[in-house]
Amino acid sequence: MRGNNRRKRQQVNNSIFKKYIKKIIIPTAIIFAVLVLSTIFAITNSVNEKIITGVKINQIDVSGLTINEAYEKIRENLEKQTAKNLTVKQGDYETTISLGQLEVTYSTAEAVNDAYKVGRNTNILISNYEILLTRIFNKKIEKEIYINEEELNKIIEDISTKIPGIVVESSYYIEGENLIIQNGKAGIQVKKEEFKNTIIEAIKKQIKGEEVGIIEIPIEEKQPEKIDIEKIREEIYKEPQNAYYEENPFELHTEVNGVDFKISIDEAKKLLEEEKEEYVIPLNITEAEIKTTDLDYENFFPQKLSNYITRYDESNVNRSTNIKLSSEKINGTTLMPGETFSYNKVVGARTIKAGYKEASVYMNGKVVDGIGGGICQVSSTLYNAALEANLEIVSRRNHYFITAYVPASRDATVSYGTIDLKFKNNRTYPIKIECISKNGICEISIYGIEEEVEYDVEIQDEITEVIPYTTKYIENSQLEEGVENEIQKGVNGYKSEAYKILKLNGQVVSKTLLSKDSYNPLERIVEKGTKK
Repeated sequence: MRGNNRRKRQQVNNSIFKKYIKKIIIPTAIIFAVLVLSTIFAITNSVNEKIITGVKINQIDVSGLTINEAYEKIRENLEKQTAKNLTVKQGDYETTISLGQLEVTYSTAEAVNDAYKVGRNTNILISNYEILLTRIFNKKIEKEIYINEEELNKIIEDISTKIPGIVVESSYYIEGENLIIQNGKAGIQVKKEEFKNTIIEAIKKQIKGEEVGIIEIPIEEKQPEKIDIEKIREEIYKEPQNAYYEENPFELHTEVNGVDFKISIDEAKKLLEEEKEEYVIPLNITEAEIKTTDLDYENFFPQKLSNYITRYDESNVNRSTNIKLSSEKINGTTLMPGETFSYNKVVGARTIKAGYKEASVYMNGKVVDGIGGGICQVSSTLYNAALEANLEIVSRRNHYFITAYVPASRDATVSYGTIDLKFKNNRTYPIKIECISKNGICEISIYGIEEEVEYDVEIQDEITEVIPYTTKYIENSQLEEGVENEIQKGVNGYKSEAYKILKLNGQVVSKTLLSKDSYNPLERIVEKGTKK
């Protein structure tokens, strides 16, 4: 009996011990094993020089790469994506935006370092947990993409002036003894902020390797501002002032002719009630008694500060006429220190009434005949003369297509009411512009007094990319099959940039970027005969 009780107690004790083993020792052993394996795993990972599996930087997989390898991969991808251009369009107008020009980048080194740190926490358990999660779900490191917004704003502004059908605001200029007011025209305008945000989002997608199609330029209908005749009178009104100069220090004050309306404000308002493209308001011009030419004139502009020449085909009578007319308007213009020159204000509207002829111009991406063709050669010549005189450029736009008379990035297109060439006399003394066009040569010189420190100016232009033109074939049932007739020659497009280099005693003092420009290719158009 006692033996049976002893056996039973022994069996109970064995059962308790087995349960103890299961509850305490086995889990403890498992935990210990896990800790040992985790430690080994963590130590192994800590000495591993490569980024763990599952890590991506802006969608680029950098798993299993060293820091240097990951950096190089990200850099190469960024280079590849920024080498592509974004295409934007509105109606028939289409152009490209260079990501290189926008200096698109992000913190590559910081992103790679963050990628390398994944799974390398000081706490072993946290590191292992992070490694396992990254292997299963991936770890995405997103870094902010940086864009040169100032350059983007300039590009958007440039596109906004080139789209066909844009709204034209009213403007005015003085022609002889008349004030000419050009009525504005309703049209479209670019929604600049929306356009900017769309471009930025497209850039972010492209950098991540996502497909980006053609971007539609957002626009809205716009009416021109109403003509404010009282404000115009206030702006043009001047009391006559005689020319004079001061010495020690020298300062020239050119004459000012008195200007006022010949009719009352109410009469002027009455004129504006008619719907017309152009209004003419007669002026009272009271000439100053003493003009600059009455003083010791030549001594005020003793030195030639710059000179620039372009050539044109004088046998093209219409174009030559336009070049000479606009040159005559500019010739003799003086600018006081701090004063800004406006090409459109000085030259005025290019109309048949003003004597301008029809000649080839760029319009809506094509070469067509238009009033005033050729005046952009004068504005481009003037732009280069202003650059070489080291004047401050306030406003300048490049052409839609490359020009033949100046190098790439050295042109300046103008369009009355929309695109202007403006520069400021940022020198100490007044300057005078001499503009003469004859015998196929347009020559512009700028005269004044040299500064105490006068820099030598060098303009450096460079083509950075060639955009080949395409050929468009138009079927013509009147031409024999196999016969081709070229209607329009093709011209390559270009991307270019220009720099202003200042030198003193032969040594480079500064090198400043003037512009980065895009010129569209001109499509070659060929008629193809289909008549059998």
